[in-house]
Amino acid sequence: MADVSHTRGATGAHPGVSETRGDIGAHPDVPEMRARYARVLGGRDVALLDGPIFLAGLFIALSPWILHYTTSQPGLVVHNVIMGIAIAGLALVFSATPTRTYGFSWALCLLGAWMVAAPWVVGSSPDRGVILSLVIPGAITAVLGLVCAGAAMMAGRKRNRAIRSGQMDEPVRT
Repeated sequence: MADVSHTRGATGAHPGVSETRGDIGAHPDVPEMRARYARVLGGRDVALLDGPIFLAGLFIALSPWILHYTTSQPGLVVHNVIMGIAIAGLALVFSATPTRTYGFSWALCLLGAWMVAAPWVVGSSPDRGVILSLVIPGAITAVLGLVCAGAAMMAGRKRNRAIRSGQMDEPVRT
């Protein structure tokens, strides 16, 4: 991208045009841009977890076909598709509207815990492959849900302290 910042009295091939690139520290809108960036992120310390959560949900939904147990465990097929779509859907919602939805992170913990128990509750005498295909992604989902929920709680506490101390001019919209 071309540098379009102009300076008075610059020397060189192009008078009036700065030769430095990449430094916008002196730009008059830098404080406003930083404030907007902080508002948009809104304490999203765990934005990188949305992708692995989505992939875990996708794997759960597709695991009956990946591991070929559609005929031996028909109850788990329907269960996995519904649960996988729910987990992947939550990850997409977290990515789309993070400040409003990170309170739902506890739901991931519950869904992950249910996925760990599902082979024995929903399935009928599952083999080791079926058990591992549900326990591992379920445990990963539960742990990532705990991390997201913990970060959401910490960000909420930080926001509440900032509001009480008067450091924030406008209330946080949730």
